[in-house]
Amino acid sequence: MTPVLELAAVSRDYRGLRPLRIAELRVGAGERVALLGLDAPAAEVFVNLATGTALPDAGEVALFGRATSAIVDSADWLATVDRVGIVSDRAVLLEELTAIQNLAMPFTLAIEPPPEEVRGRAAAIAREVGLPETAWSAPVSRLDAAGKVRVRLGRAVALDPGLLLLEHASASVARGSVGRLAADIAAVASRRNTAVVALSADDAFARAVATRVLTLQPATGVLKERRRGWF
Repeated sequence: MTPVLELAAVSRDYRGLRPLRIAELRVGAGERVALLGLDAPAAEVFVNLATGTALPDAGEVALFGRATSAIVDSADWLATVDRVGIVSDRAVLLEELTAIQNLAMPFTLAIEPPPEEVRGRAAAIAREVGLPETAWSAPVSRLDAAGKVRVRLGRAVALDPGLLLLEHASASVARGSVGRLAADIAAVASRRNTAVVALSADDAFARAVATRVLTLQPATGVLKERRRGWF
């Protein structure tokens, strides 16, 4: 089966201590993988490479079986990246609008208020990502960090992507909320058969959200699998 995402002998200089190197990574359809060892700048570079926003200096990135270097123009890129959902603090929320209005945005820009049919779709997503109904009509600015991640998750999965990229999703979340958030993300991805790549420095989050946890060896780009249990 063709991998959803594949990186082979990839290197990308981003003016960090060293280039981002990924020796080999293959993510299958519906597979959930966590990568430890990428700080925030490196994670942003990884997301840009995975989505074809940037090309590697060396090696090849393939998204849904197609090399990102083969993307010919902006329309081609938009059609490709529409199949990827991204959960990142870099994804702007309209914090003075409600959670439902923010979740309606993938479907329409007419959000004051959204049409009833769109509001129903947004409410279904809010329910799916575990956002309490009491929070639906509140401005997003009043949500805690976990709530904002759930709104970003809802927007990321609204158009049913084949791949979900999580960019340090638990970094600002209270420790007591991390486990439930990770379990809910895993459940959403499992129901939708959406592949996940979670870039994180949070071991507990990584183990809860993914079925395969890999640690990057930055000098070589080798991804070493972390085994579960004692052995």
